[in-house]
Amino acid sequence: MGKSDTRRIDREIRETTRKLEAAQQRQMWPLTGPERRAILAAAASGSYQVARHRSGARSEEKADTAWAAAVTRLNAEVAALKVERQRVVNEAATAKAAKVGKRSSGWW
Repeated sequence: MGKSDTRRIDREIRETTRKLEAAQQRQMWPLTGPERRAILAAAASGSYQVARHRSGARSEEKADTAWAAAVTRLNAEVAALKVERQRVVNEAATAKAAKVGKRSSGWW
């Protein structure tokens, strides 16, 4: 049980960490649909405001908030995957210890 499950979870952890690094570099590909829409809406609003000779600071703030939310979400995903991996490892260790304990309880 332990090997295949931890491999799958390890692969997901690596993938999510890669997404997190990309989001920290402000790349769009790791974002969900709503996050992309929020960032693109902020960019469109900011460009409209600048074209009208107004300050685009509020739009920049909205975009920064959306990026921060994406990074926070990905950090939470990585943390949850690590907790899940630890749970799987602990279950496998408990099962193995119980199996070894049963074997050694006999006379031979």
